[in-house]
Amino acid sequence: MDTLNLDLSKRYSYADYLTWMDDVRRELFDGVIKLMTPAPSSKHQELSVNLTILFGIFLIHKQCKIYHAPSDVRFPKNKDSTTDKLVYTVLQPDLYIVCDLSKIDARGCLGAPDLIIEIISPKNPKRDLKDKFEIYQQHGVREYWIVNPNDENVNVFVLDENGKFQLVGMYAEDDKIPVNIFNGDLKIDLKEVFIP
Repeated sequence: MDTLNLDLSKRYSYADYLTWMDDVRRELFDGVIKLMTPAPSSKHQELSVNLTILFGIFLIHKQCKIYHAPSDVRFPKNKDSTTDKLVYTVLQPDLYIVCDLSKIDARGCLGAPDLIIEIISPKNPKRDLKDKFEIYQQHGVREYWIVNPNDENVNVFVLDENGKFQLVGMYAEDDKIPVNIFNGDLKIDLKEVFIP
């Protein structure tokens, strides 16, 4: 329940977001508050942990780092609108990888991560499949994975030279997913993600 009684028709900035001192998890979609669902299911958590471990082991002693929710990713409209009052989109991806560590600060990430993974919530699949998809594409996220825990599959999108996401693969069962931002040097084995 939204204990602050915020006006959901108002447009808010990241500066406003920082003042909300309660336990309600929210995201900002171009200034519009979107409440997040309660704690994710145990399957969602297991998938998140498995992916974090698989990526994390590969990233030891490398420049890129992996982060997981809850962690704020702020998407400024442009490089001149990075102050808290001018940032209107703040999302909390399930997992994200950043290779330009100048984007990381004590509050999360400012700017587009290189790779984002969202694990679909059955209660609100549109948010990951459409709303976040469009934001990530618009802001130049290089690679976007959508993980479906119920069907146990992963769709992988890569940003093309025109700034549009292209579906480069649909993976399931015993497939190994080549991670495009690492030129395929890392392959994620789905048998190690969807562990029975």
